[in-house]
Amino acid sequence: MNPQANANPDPDVLILGAGIAGLAAARALAQRGMRVLILEARDRVGGRILSFATNEDVTIELGAEFVHGRAPELWSLIDECGAKTIEREGSMLREEWDGSLVEDEETENGDLFAPLDKLANLSEDLSFADWLRSSKVPEDERPALLGYVEGFNAADPNCISARSLGIQQRAEDAIDGDRTWHIHGGYAQLTNYLATQIRSSGGDLRLNCIVQSVHWRAGGVRVETSAGAFNAPRCIVTLPLGVLQRANREQGLRFDPEPPALAAARRLAMGAASRFTMIFRERWWESSSRLDSEALRRMSFLFTSRRLPPVWWTIRPEHTPLPTLTGWAGGRRAPEFAGQNPDDLGRAACHTLAEVFRLPEARLLAALTSTHMHDWSSDPFSFGAYSYVPVGALDAPNTMAEPESATLFFAGEHTDTTGHWGTVHAALRSGLRAAAQILGNA
Repeated sequence: MNPQANANPDPDVLILGAGIAGLAAARALAQRGMRVLILEARDRVGGRILSFATNEDVTIELGAEFVHGRAPELWSLIDECGAKTIEREGSMLREEWDGSLVEDEETENGDLFAPLDKLANLSEDLSFADWLRSSKVPEDERPALLGYVEGFNAADPNCISARSLGIQQRAEDAIDGDRTWHIHGGYAQLTNYLATQIRSSGGDLRLNCIVQSVHWRAGGVRVETSAGAFNAPRCIVTLPLGVLQRANREQGLRFDPEPPALAAARRLAMGAASRFTMIFRERWWESSSRLDSEALRRMSFLFTSRRLPPVWWTIRPEHTPLPTLTGWAGGRRAPEFAGQNPDDLGRAACHTLAEVFRLPEARLLAALTSTHMHDWSSDPFSFGAYSYVPVGALDAPNTMAEPESATLFFAGEHTDTTGHWGTVHAALRSGLRAAAQILGNA
């Protein structure tokens, strides 16, 4: 055992994971005078928020990227730490199945997703795929809806609850979820700010500290890690769903005894998403003759459903000296990128995009400076991108949000009880909820 682990008095609360849920909980507790200790397996804070500074002096996101809507908790933190945001706008381009390139009309998108608004009221929960097969949605509109569920939710349409999609749509409508922002300089500004606040309030944070087992009883928790053992009367577990689903199984961390939250976690699903970001010397797509120059200049998203990846975006309207394009695949199509070399992905993407825009592939390759990605599905500290709710599991997040003997508390986007699963603001909100539960029981 590491003798330093017990050199200081035991904390009032142990927090497992320094993603935004754990950091938010830790700050809330530390500012109320509680001794908190965060144990983080990685060599950095942020969890699935990963802002990466490239050799070209460009900061790109390899994890969470967008601020979805006007969730008050998240915007309060953005304003507090002084991060600058810019609302995403611009044209949405789509490659049709016949190969033509068109600009989507915003009103058409709104009409397309209108059926999702009614799913929360289904009398029987079905998978989205089963609901779609029995619905009156025109056949020619179904591929776009399936693509949305796979891409946005990183979900398998044959598994995800249709009712959960309706609840999610209703929750998004309440916060203007159809609007998105980009944080100039990276999302990690928020998590780094929280870490600084925690330390200045007397909290402690240990990096490179991999949790191996959690032994608990009412009023006491002992956490064994790669850096020693730590004790506290309470513990907040913010480990990602993919990690929790492997608990008490071969090579997974151990909970003794197993809390009911783990059974609930196994009923949820961890979505798969693959993304890579390419940095270019120029906005070469603006020179294509396939669309008018204004639509190309204002390009924000590009959908290429018949190709991989099916979704692309660029930062718009935030022009940078070195523009970027991000390729994204979610759900069942995501594993096709698993384990691939970023440079190989970049070259293949240039071939695909040259065909879409009918430009010389050599020009794109000459403009490409680097390609970057992080494989979240194989990452041993996440095992996936973010969670979604399968058929019949709508009660699981609420079960996980209930404290166990006022001793174990679970937080993270998968424990959200407000319909915002899979988002940064859901994770943040859950951390604040867990802190409030502890303060209420303190």
